[in-house]
Amino acid sequence: MVAVEPKRSRNLWTAKDSLEELAGLAWTAGAKVVGRMIQSLDVPSRNHYIGKGKIQELIDLKEEVGYGTVIFDDELTPTQQRNIEDLLKVKVIDRTALILDIFAARAQTHEGRLQVELAQHKYLLPRLAGQWQHLERLGGGIGTRGPGESQIETDRRLVRTKIDRLNKEIKKIQRHREVQRKQRKDNRIPTVALIGYTNAGKSTLLNTLCKAGVFVQDKLFATLDPTTRRYVLPDNRKILITDTVGFIQKLPHSLVASFRATLEELHFADLLLHVIDITHDNAAEQTETVNDLLGELDLQGKPVVLVCNKIDLLFPEAVKYSDDAAMDVVDKLGIVKTDDTVFISAVKKWGFDKLLDAISAKLV
Repeated sequence: MVAVEPKRSRNLWTAKDSLEELAGLAWTAGAKVVGRMIQSLDVPSRNHYIGKGKIQELIDLKEEVGYGTVIFDDELTPTQQRNIEDLLKVKVIDRTALILDIFAARAQTHEGRLQVELAQHKYLLPRLAGQWQHLERLGGGIGTRGPGESQIETDRRLVRTKIDRLNKEIKKIQRHREVQRKQRKDNRIPTVALIGYTNAGKSTLLNTLCKAGVFVQDKLFATLDPTTRRYVLPDNRKILITDTVGFIQKLPHSLVASFRATLEELHFADLLLHVIDITHDNAAEQTETVNDLLGELDLQGKPVVLVCNKIDLLFPEAVKYSDDAAMDVVDKLGIVKTDDTVFISAVKKWGFDKLLDAISAKLV
């Protein structure tokens, strides 16, 4: 795994922490990490992402550690990827391709598969030229350059046609969802959406509250397809609770665009529950990443309850737990609290009374 640490970065994430997360993604995808490399640069190299010296180090390491794939922590340009593969003679992928691969493996519903396929085709389109690089090596002239160019154009046309078809299919599903939303509005059933960083415990919370039966695993992006369940609050009001796909830093733009139809559900939610794993070393950075993505989706004005999850891992014995003690942990992590911050254990049902009170108060 390879990352560049910009010398003047405003990013909250260090390259080391970002590579640690990338390792989790690689493990989720079934890979075994055998080495990590970080280079400090003003900006990534236009041609090779990292400098020539580091490229040579990678070449030398190939025999030593026996790697067969190199994963770069940022999205590579088609030129960078092509140049690096030429030099390393191994498979080269970037963070975007890795996330798309995980999404493709996890998508269960028809809509989810359509959205992932759309993102994959958008990612592939500017990289088609690399598929025909072998023609360039044959030299110019009749029988080489012409057929190569025409084949690239044919492939591009096919991919664009597939993108158009996928967009139309997703819009059909979107119209169906709009009908469902109108029915919910007519029935006046408030909707609460669970949002947060991947692996924060959103699905566990939905399962514990609603016996939803959503697949849960200690891996990144264990849940991809949204699930909605009905719940009755202590004051006998009925609500709908929706579990959504987890966010992650450097979330591919093609994926955000492809899942926009699903993420639009958040616009129609009456309340957002922002679930945070307060045991994670990068909890503050994860929280900020989610807030940034909410801003990108024009959701900053939505009512939000900050749900600090997994307190049972900080305080294994319930008698030693208190909100004040948990608040101290949040302060040390640097998480920006709100007036509506609650502390829970989705596994052990700790703090659910205060969580439900906060939901009820926000839905008045």
